[in-house]
Amino acid sequence: MSLKIVHTEKAPAAIGPYSQGIVANGFLFTAGQIAIDPATGQVEPGNVAAQTQRVMSNLAAVLATVGASWKDVVKTTVFLHDMNEFPVVNEIYGKALGDARPARSTVQVSALPRGVLVEIEAVVAIP
Repeated sequence: MSLKIVHTEKAPAAIGPYSQGIVANGFLFTAGQIAIDPATGQVEPGNVAAQTQRVMSNLAAVLATVGASWKDVVKTTVFLHDMNEFPVVNEIYGKALGDARPARSTVQVSALPRGVLVEIEAVVAIP
């Protein structure tokens, strides 16, 4: 099995020893995307709504590297700093996905990289 690293300038560069995504056996496995603006390298200012919108944009950019869209997403995992923010995140997530309905897990965590409020990763069937 060969692995292919994916990279796009339209999503934040990795801030550690990992890749934005890896293609293996017809699937794209994304790294967790956080609310970093790829143009500035800075955390998106604002609340969980603003950060979730940035995360969804970053993920969409990584999906595009393999010609995928939200309809190709099989599974996502959402990491929240505060589960009380779930309704806000869920609304923005749902709008971004449109009619797509991948499987999803959502967990509350005590902290996320760079102090962000939300992180989302995806497993994608490459079209």
